[in-house]
Amino acid sequence: MTTTSTPNQATPNRSRRIIAISLAIIAALVVGFFVFANLYADWLWFDQLGFLGVLTTQWLGRVVMFVVGFLAMAVPVWVAIQLAYRLRPVYARLSSQLDRYQEVVEPLRRLAMWGIPVFFGFFAGFAASSQWEITWLWFNGVATTVTDPQFGLDTGFYLFAMPFYGAALGFASAVILICLLVTAVVSYLYGSVRVGQRELRISKAARIQLAVLAGLYLLVQAASLWLDRYRSLIEANDRITGPGYVGSQIVIPGQTILAIIAVLVAVLFFVTAVIGRWRFPLIATALLVVSGLVIGVAVPWVINTVQVRPNQLALESQYYQRNIDMTKQAYGIDGLEKQNFQTETTAEAGQLREDAATTAQIRIMDPAIIGPTVRQLEQYRAYYQFPGVLDVDRYEIDGQMQDTVVGVRELDMTQLGEAASWQNTTTVYTHGYGMVALAGNERTTDGDPVFLEQGIPATGFLSDQEDFQPRVYFGEQSPEYSIVGAPADTDPVELDYPIGAESGNVTRTTFDGDGGPSVGSVFSRLIYALKFQSEQILFSDSVNADSQILYDRSPLERISKVAPYLTLDSDPYPTVVDGRIKWVVDAYTTSASYPYSSSVSLSQAIADTNNTQPRFALDNINYIRNSVKATVDAYDGSVTLYAWDEEDPLLQAWQKVYPTTVQPISEMSADLMSHVRYPTDLFKVQREKLGIYHVDDAGSFYQQDNRWATPDDPQNETRFQPPYYLTMQMPGQEEPTFSMFSSFIPASQGNARNVLTGYLAVDANAGNQAGVKSDDYGKLRLLEIDSATTVPGPGQVQNTFNSDTAVSSQINILSQGQSEVLSGNLLTLPVGGGLLYVQPVFVQSSAGTQLPQLRRVLVAFGDQIAFEDTLSEALDVLFGGDSGADTGDEEVTPTTPEGEATPSPTPSPGETSSPEPTTPTTPSSDYQTALQQAQQAMLDRDTALRAGDLTAFGEADERLTAAVERLIELGDQG
Repeated sequence: MTTTSTPNQATPNRSRRIIAISLAIIAALVVGFFVFANLYADWLWFDQLGFLGVLTTQWLGRVVMFVVGFLAMAVPVWVAIQLAYRLRPVYARLSSQLDRYQEVVEPLRRLAMWGIPVFFGFFAGFAASSQWEITWLWFNGVATTVTDPQFGLDTGFYLFAMPFYGAALGFASAVILICLLVTAVVSYLYGSVRVGQRELRISKAARIQLAVLAGLYLLVQAASLWLDRYRSLIEANDRITGPGYVGSQIVIPGQTILAIIAVLVAVLFFVTAVIGRWRFPLIATALLVVSGLVIGVAVPWVINTVQVRPNQLALESQYYQRNIDMTKQAYGIDGLEKQNFQTETTAEAGQLREDAATTAQIRIMDPAIIGPTVRQLEQYRAYYQFPGVLDVDRYEIDGQMQDTVVGVRELDMTQLGEAASWQNTTTVYTHGYGMVALAGNERTTDGDPVFLEQGIPATGFLSDQEDFQPRVYFGEQSPEYSIVGAPADTDPVELDYPIGAESGNVTRTTFDGDGGPSVGSVFSRLIYALKFQSEQILFSDSVNADSQILYDRSPLERISKVAPYLTLDSDPYPTVVDGRIKWVVDAYTTSASYPYSSSVSLSQAIADTNNTQPRFALDNINYIRNSVKATVDAYDGSVTLYAWDEEDPLLQAWQKVYPTTVQPISEMSADLMSHVRYPTDLFKVQREKLGIYHVDDAGSFYQQDNRWATPDDPQNETRFQPPYYLTMQMPGQEEPTFSMFSSFIPASQGNARNVLTGYLAVDANAGNQAGVKSDDYGKLRLLEIDSATTVPGPGQVQNTFNSDTAVSSQINILSQGQSEVLSGNLLTLPVGGGLLYVQPVFVQSSAGTQLPQLRRVLVAFGDQIAFEDTLSEALDVLFGGDSGADTGDEEVTPTTPEGEATPSPTPSPGETSSPEPTTPTTPSSDYQTALQQAQQAMLDRDTALRAGDLTAFGEADERLTAAVERLIELGDQG
């Protein structure tokens, strides 16, 4: 009897198989299209920006290296498997266990013989593709004309060739080891290698294959040992990077001997492949291991213990000197100009007259504090914002160079609230507007900044330029993406700027630049809808045929994409160049392969109060150059790279990898050149190395008796004090110039003396000639403080300010009620034959709307201090009634906000802190009396606290409270 059950069962199985295959194909197509969408979006972005060659070079490099890596691994592994299988013994007697293994493996043999090479090939391909940059640098490496002191090789070998050789040898070792592994496994499974009865039997074919592979592996290890000789020049040792006496005289020759032994052992393995005697190569291998332990470990330890340590300076001094010289060269500090500085510590009348040009530019507006003030005065709408820490620049105004504090007004999309629809955030709120600039050395009578450029619409010396473009589509806080542009005959929809402080009227504009890829076609809209996971891009009527999509808008992000080989400075700054707001970014080439140069952690070296969490792909470096200056146009996002250090070998090599992406320095305009400055992060790295490497001879380096450290920020002792930009004149300079400075104190593992040991400054002014750097740009000048004179460090000065009874009593009065006192940047200036400290003091509300306003200025010279309403007054008090200095606040007569107590002036040096009585008048006599009572009560309270007299402290505190209440009452009365 027949049935139809079998055909009925087959039909569903076939249907399910077809459905499964169809779903798999659909899923693969969907995933593939998403991948294509991202790749095509990158293509459009790079093409629009004019850097398509960068993307295609990266794609080509990765693909080529993937193919090379895949084939270099898969082909040898496939050959090894095929040879081991095809040369197996036909009549080998196998154990029952091996028979069972073969039964399991045999059905999968063909798949395994092809699948295993492909599996390892994919991993090797991906590993090789990640190393494409090393390979391309090797192909395009250049000579440096500088040789290492050990082998006499050009340092280009270490920068370009050695990393490639190391990667290639590591890859070759992995390939041979895997070939050995698969050969041994296949040979064992098919009887070429038999183990049993305390006997190892290997067929002739397997013996030849295994011996040849072992010999090749040892040849690769011999090459690695030979390369290790050169690698030792970048390895950290006891005190230095690079080999010392033991390394140079023992370790390097020992590595040469071991490399030769490894070659001989490899030859013995090749001989074994012919004659079939394993004893000699195995014994030789054991001797190689023992030799490695003796030559590489035991002998260096004995020599170091018996000979070097008792005579360390005598034997190691030449190697210390190598490290000193090469480290200075690697970090660009070999041209340091040092000067012994015998400082004056006594302030006398007229002492600053010769330094009037420097004192005229002392910045009393702290960029890290006045951000909230700028926001309150210039924000205009909640959807605008300014950075928390403003930037420092300089401009020529009325024929005079003026240090300025600048910031860009950008969008703050988090403040839109319920208005944050897709259409508003994408097509309406598209850009910030304008830039503010304020004088760094001036203040108003209320303690506010003096604006040189401000307002909406913009007014000031910048907006007075012809064709000034205030709109900011590309900035540090720009939205993720915006869609802009429209036909000329359509009404604008982008919000340009509000009209009036409280009016709801706004002006609108339409972006007319070339800032992003076109999304005018349905296909391009689909691509970006997938990229940003936003279906509105595809269906919105706001997107038209002339629309562009702006994204990746941060200056750092744009530059890092078009120049991925550069390490970018963490402080991009805005400036106006030829009527356009441009972001200027310093970029570095770095390496960890410079011979005999000590390394530094980039993230730790540049971390300070203003930059707390820097991160870098290559953190530990031992070579750095500010090789590129980059600009990003704030309106259209165009990126321009300029070859700032055309002699840098790394930049030369990268220019061969990415041709035509970097323009020569001759293309820089005079206006741009006048706003280029010495980079902050490079200066921080250099000061970090100069803490140790300011010495010139090996003896001082060995004794470590003169190591320096960067002082902690007086306002935050867990972070370094940041360097500051300032126009000043260093001793020996003919005129003031825009500079950056930092100071040094003694290094210590515990509580060190916080006194100045050094003062470092760098000429940060590149000049104002098109395509020509100033001769002194980048000149590092170090004042070594004479040890016979004690100059207080920043920590000591801040402690003196805080502990001085006259100053602390006035600070306490300023902080009464709902007020909070903020200490500004503590500046150090080499004037008057000594070092002058200047610190502005701001007052703001401790709650609610915060508007820091400059109230007082602290100054110190030697062990003398003054605390006055203006810098001019403070310097005059400090220097005997007439400092001779010019300042930016000489004509200012400060006013006191209603209800705020006015501290009395600090006495001149040598005077008592008790104020002279004044003739009573009404109502000022009552106010003055109450103020004097508050000051006296505060002094009495401090005295009682130090004496531990709680009764007297309580009485003084009650008198202080009553006096303050009386001051507030009189303030309310007028």
